[in-house]
Amino acid sequence: MIELYLAEDQSMLNSALTQLLELEDDLHVVGSAGDGQTAWTEIQQLQPQVAILDIEMPGLSGLDVADQIQAAKLPTKVIILTTFAQKAYFERAVAAQVAGYLLKDSPSDDLIAAIRQVMAGATIYAPELVVNMLSADKNPLTERELAVLKAAAQGLPTKVIAAQLYLSAGTVRNYLSAIFSKLGVHNRLEAVQVAQRNKWLAS
Repeated sequence: MIELYLAEDQSMLNSALTQLLELEDDLHVVGSAGDGQTAWTEIQQLQPQVAILDIEMPGLSGLDVADQIQAAKLPTKVIILTTFAQKAYFERAVAAQVAGYLLKDSPSDDLIAAIRQVMAGATIYAPELVVNMLSADKNPLTERELAVLKAAAQGLPTKVIAAQLYLSAGTVRNYLSAIFSKLGVHNRLEAVQVAQRNKWLAS
């Protein structure tokens, strides 16, 4: 029997995943949490064979917990679930020696197969994520999106950006939404940080 711990901040997904995993004869969920700090505390106590961690959670992120597990030299293997194909996340996951790095929207069968493969000593990274990482340095933004982001990097409000670029405020918001989606971020600050790190704003 493979003992699992599940940390996922979306309660419905947490519950659904737990039920799916419990349907397998060789899998047993010994604990679950909706935040990283609780997960880390309970993982130390329970020492499950595999911890399945959402990459973004309140308190500690899944990567923070993975770092702690590695630093404490716990025997628990880590599988990270992510919706983000960010190079920085991927690099941290590799540095933390996680055993698996999978997309959240992958079929549940992929996760179940990955758990068994990880227990057999394999390292499983979703092919889609690896492909994205190989091309991660390439700027995915259009010239107009880049212009909007450069203006946003100066801390300008939406209306001022719109006036500078001869666009409507609604169009600027649409561009910003597209930028956030392409870069896997949630706000202007994160988008600017990704662009600066990759030197996309230098030109």
